[in-house]
Amino acid sequence: MATSILSMQQGNLQSQIGTTILKQNADAEKFAVQTLLGTPSTANLGPGVGGNVNLVA
Repeated sequence: MATSILSMQQGNLQSQIGTTILKQNADAEKFAVQTLLGTPSTANLGPGVGGNVNLVA
């Protein structure tokens, strides 16, 4: 019984580590894509496109 409890705890720890590494990899990929793409340019858009939609008249 003690062995099965320890095995379950070890499995939980491995799952937590795997989840943490997966999140770190996803964050790194997101950063890399944002770096490559940069800030979206509005240079070729018509006037008023890409502006704030929540304007009060």
